[in-house]
Amino acid sequence: MPISVKVSTGGSYSFDPPVTGQDILNKVGAGLDRNIVAWHVNHYLRPLDWLLHDDALVDFVDTASFEGMSVYRGALTFVLSLACRGALGEGISVRHSISDGYYCELQSGPISPEQTRIVKEAVEFIIGRDLPIKREVLALDVARRIFEDQNEPDTANLLKYAGMDPVILNECDGVYGFFHGPLAPSTGYLSSWDLVPFREGMVLRFPTVASPRELPPFKPAEKLAGVFREYGEWLQILGVKTMESLHCQITAGKGKELVLVSEALHSQKLDRMSERIVSGGKIRLVCISGPSGSGKTTSAARLSIHLRALGFRPVAISLDDYFVDRKKTPRDKEGNYDFESIDALDLDLVNEHLVALLEGGSVAVPRFNFITGSRGPGHEVHLEKGDILIIEGIHGLNNRLTCSVPDPLKFRIYISPLTGISLDRHNRTSTTDNRLLRRLVRDHRLRGKSAETTLAQWPSVIRGAQKYIFPYQEQADEMFNSALVHELSVLKGYAEPLLRTVSEESPAFGEAQRLLNISRYIPYIPADFVPDNSILREFIGGGCFE
Repeated sequence: MPISVKVSTGGSYSFDPPVTGQDILNKVGAGLDRNIVAWHVNHYLRPLDWLLHDDALVDFVDTASFEGMSVYRGALTFVLSLACRGALGEGISVRHSISDGYYCELQSGPISPEQTRIVKEAVEFIIGRDLPIKREVLALDVARRIFEDQNEPDTANLLKYAGMDPVILNECDGVYGFFHGPLAPSTGYLSSWDLVPFREGMVLRFPTVASPRELPPFKPAEKLAGVFREYGEWLQILGVKTMESLHCQITAGKGKELVLVSEALHSQKLDRMSERIVSGGKIRLVCISGPSGSGKTTSAARLSIHLRALGFRPVAISLDDYFVDRKKTPRDKEGNYDFESIDALDLDLVNEHLVALLEGGSVAVPRFNFITGSRGPGHEVHLEKGDILIIEGIHGLNNRLTCSVPDPLKFRIYISPLTGISLDRHNRTSTTDNRLLRRLVRDHRLRGKSAETTLAQWPSVIRGAQKYIFPYQEQADEMFNSALVHELSVLKGYAEPLLRTVSEESPAFGEAQRLLNISRYIPYIPADFVPDNSILREFIGGGCFE
């Protein structure tokens, strides 16, 4: 008996079941000008080879969306792992992101430029063969045995700790892979990619949501690369490589110790930055910048404490209080308020206050009400001779913000949770997701925003960061990685209930489900373990700086 398939972009069609997303695309021709890699079936993300047996509402997913890009990147990572196994006889480890790509190394360590060339040729060969990427549903014990045989014990143990039975795996050319979401149905879908040598590894390049059909320019940031190396050293100190090893530490009763050591590493970094700021005796203004959800406010407060310990009297102010009234806020191309634009700040007032303070005067710092969208009276601030002023906000490194202050008097700090621990060797947790979960929890707690609202606004936040923040990050005198090895485990308890409030009919439902799917592999750590001066307290509450 035929079934009715309604396509969200318009039209209903009759098919004899079972039918796949590929079958429907071939008949309807919908979106053939888009790079479609998956589809929604009754609001749930499915691979294109998903079999449909009943009436359904469907919507096709392309790489211009976060969900589609996750599907594309997962499939491309799988192909890279196949290529390394076939060409070099060993697997890869995805370490972190860099310049819109994944920095990878061989499981045994560094990879040479010549080896990278060989692997790249193998990737081209696999994609050219258009091999099917099949889904298999296997018992947990069978899946674990497969990954142990493939020398991937971290994945085998991750599946054990997640407790999912049965398990959905992907198979291609006789090799199995585990990914926390669907993949493209075959290797031929991966038309845009590159593989380039970088430092001791290689960077797997792919399109982005902003550039879904072609690769953005490759601009590896050397300062960021140094931060990633430092974070790798931190993970060695903590004895954590992937989420599987975090599970091991927690089940062994070492969760609280892990939190305290991780927080101590942050304190050490702040100590070194403070000593550098005061070493020359000239710095009067510390500018802290970073994308939304970086922990700028708490970092500024903690930096103030460290500077006080060195005998200085710092004063910190938040640039969020200098937002123009809501009705004066610039709008983006879609007509929505563009809160990420630097012109959403009262730049004249900021510079007027900076000059007055650095000349020894007093100013009345405003207080912005995010619920009413208007500025009101705040508190008075005064700087004595030799005092250090700290300003924090997403535009802290943009010279338009501090053009009234000579460069020799400034010290610029870029803050972001630049990397986190991966689920396993092939499934990384992204900086963007870290920041999104932080903001999701904070905005609900402090600004009364629903998870749906935060998720809907997030693409514009990302666009704003790419336009107004990331171009300035390499100008920083110091970079501070605000990621904590335990943060996703703590945020899990706050974020999951919020994500579950997003209804199936919401445009944000797919993104909520993607985050919930990742969360199931993350162990839980109680917030009670988190010190009250932690950056995490800025988002979950209970901090000593509130």
